[in-house]
Amino acid sequence: MAPEPPLFLNEVSIMRAAPPPGTSYLDADASFLDPLRSDADRPGDARAVVIPFGLEASVSYGGGTAHGPQAIISASHQLELFDDELWREAYADYGIAALAMPPMPETVAAALDQLAAVTGRVLDAGKLPFVLGGEHSLTAGAIRPFAKRFPKDLVVLQFDAHWDLRDGYLGEPFSHAAAMRRVLDQPGHEGITLVSVGVRAFSEPEARFFEANRRRMHVHFGHQQASWNIDDIVAPLRGKPVYITFDIDALDAHVMPATGTPVPGGLSYLRALEILRAACDAAGHIAGMDLVEFAPIAGFHAYDFTAAQLAAKMLHYALSGTLPTPQG
Repeated sequence: MAPEPPLFLNEVSIMRAAPPPGTSYLDADASFLDPLRSDADRPGDARAVVIPFGLEASVSYGGGTAHGPQAIISASHQLELFDDELWREAYADYGIAALAMPPMPETVAAALDQLAAVTGRVLDAGKLPFVLGGEHSLTAGAIRPFAKRFPKDLVVLQFDAHWDLRDGYLGEPFSHAAAMRRVLDQPGHEGITLVSVGVRAFSEPEARFFEANRRRMHVHFGHQQASWNIDDIVAPLRGKPVYITFDIDALDAHVMPATGTPVPGGLSYLRALEILRAACDAAGHIAGMDLVEFAPIAGFHAYDFTAAQLAAKMLHYALSGTLPTPQG
């Protein structure tokens, strides 16, 4: 079972009773998972805080990410609470709360500042922030408190079809196409390591950036899936604080077309879970996570449900562990 992240403030026990300043918890019927779950009326006790953040400001192809968080939360109400793999109601091991989504600022930079403040407060309260996006540019804001807290050994595990290593795109330095570049160049925090899984669409400048920064980057290209070794993928995570960013277009386009730029040749749902399980087992602890780039398609609820199930699994593995309850 993954260890509980350490609590860093003496006043944590007090802070757990209330949402971070400037935010509010969603009521049970609007929160994540079944409104009738056993912890629904105790959001202050939760170790996981879902942060809906429907940022959509720099998308360059299909739109709709602004509606992703609500679609995922709504679909999550239909998930079974009992996890057939873990053989228990895994959420009960840690507790879940969700914050109300704030209005989006007019600029990407302002939105990232806003999100950094929220994730920082959640992290300071001894909880795991889990951001539901929204476009991938949000990761560069969400991760700032983690980069400050773990300046020398933070590992970012990126599931993605795209490398997102451009130095800006279409005049926007914080574009979704530059998300991982902005993560790696957090000022004063050059110790961040990036592990990328499923990458299969990128530009020549991104390839050159990788060649110049191999010491900080490990990549597992989508076209090499047949020869992937999961132990090798998760080796850089061992004993380290880990932030997981899962762009839903990491999944193959026929599995998840509900995203702005779907790409063939991606992961199956079960392969993604296999790697997530191994990552959560290897990590010293999972410090934070996000799930981004989901753009719901009206009338196709299966994709909403898939995204919600993936989100629940990420939380379960990170905070409840990956082993089933012994049977018999």
